[in-house]
Amino acid sequence: MDNPLRIQYFVGSQQEGQYLTIPFDMPPEVESFSLSYHYERHHGDETGVAHGSFTARQERNIIDLGLIAPDGTQVGASGSDKSSFQISETYATPGYRACRLLPGEWRILLGAYKVAPEGVTVTYELNFAPKRLRLLKGDLHTHTLASDGVLTLNELGHQALRHGLDFLVITDHNQTISADALPCIPGLTLIPGVEWTHYKGHANFSGVDRPYDGSFMANTPEEVQAHFTCAHERGALITVNHPFDEGCPFLFDMNSLPYDCLEIWNGPMRMSNIQALGFWHSLLVAGQKVPICGGSDYHRSQLFLFLGGPTTCVYSQSAGPSDILSALRQGHAYIVYAPDGPTLELTAGDAILGHSVRFSQSREMQIMVGNLRAGDILQIVTAQGGTPLLKAETNGNFQGHFTLDAPGFARVEVLREFVPGVPMLPALISNPIYFDAD
Repeated sequence: MDNPLRIQYFVGSQQEGQYLTIPFDMPPEVESFSLSYHYERHHGDETGVAHGSFTARQERNIIDLGLIAPDGTQVGASGSDKSSFQISETYATPGYRACRLLPGEWRILLGAYKVAPEGVTVTYELNFAPKRLRLLKGDLHTHTLASDGVLTLNELGHQALRHGLDFLVITDHNQTISADALPCIPGLTLIPGVEWTHYKGHANFSGVDRPYDGSFMANTPEEVQAHFTCAHERGALITVNHPFDEGCPFLFDMNSLPYDCLEIWNGPMRMSNIQALGFWHSLLVAGQKVPICGGSDYHRSQLFLFLGGPTTCVYSQSAGPSDILSALRQGHAYIVYAPDGPTLELTAGDAILGHSVRFSQSREMQIMVGNLRAGDILQIVTAQGGTPLLKAETNGNFQGHFTLDAPGFARVEVLREFVPGVPMLPALISNPIYFDAD
């Protein structure tokens, strides 16, 4: 995919006034696609004049440009105004639509508006930029003035950029929003979502415009089940929010509802989050593989309440919403107290956070932790408990390894004394790597 694909197409004069399509294959795992084209639009005839020469510039060919997706939808059309365009899931040249670049047969739209009697050859150059794993920082739980927040979407987005975030999920209470309604803010991925808000619990449905039909209301267990099932079938990332919150705990039976992530860190670290962490750990010990995430539940900035507090750090194949949500669903993430908190790389061979490996084939993990502060405690947590690896004497970074004694899971925590005299609290909590028995 590093080499551009060149396509030449001859248009005969008899095809003038027709629309033609030229098929090409979109490879898998493409992050962005660009196309440029050229042809002889003008022909110049040079003649001598008294004091030099004059070249007549005569327009002989006009070829229009467009793009059609595999399902037949029009991705864009720019007439003969543009000689190139670029598309990704998060950006598109004006006149084109940002969309997922699904593998398959796409078609270039060729409009033969004007063709010279001898015909014209049009040359297209197609470039495919492959996806690559990168770390993105975001907030999965935010509110705007569409519900009980105080900022507009634009204000929230620009504040996210100032805080060093790469993506935001918009989760207003019982207010769905479509991807098309989200503003385009360069450098920031905005993802549509809704916080389904019920008297007996809250859940985020992220990544789809309409996770359920009709209203959010549900007065029976069957109606609750229907909302969750519909959101799941439509591909929403379902997160059970703040399950032990003092004011609105999650009282539904989680075993009966489909969900993808458990929000164990909501806003500032407090007792309800510690309870959620303990509950999640008990699920891991019981053999379940449940990804975690965190979110600020941002409404307005206050003491200890800020956008990106906490931040969910995701290892994603691209900045596109579909890849970010897929990575969260697979557990390729860790949570830190703020965007500038500790950083983590945890691997076992080729496996990263959220992956499962066979214990007989891999039992050693490689660990890299950055942005540690003096006094931080770095520990590995397994079903047997926590094993301290380091108490940082100064600010710095850690690089090392850890070998498991038995199948199970292993995750990373960084504990920090945020306020002198106050017990240490998590500054980082990671999803595990799972080591399955044979």
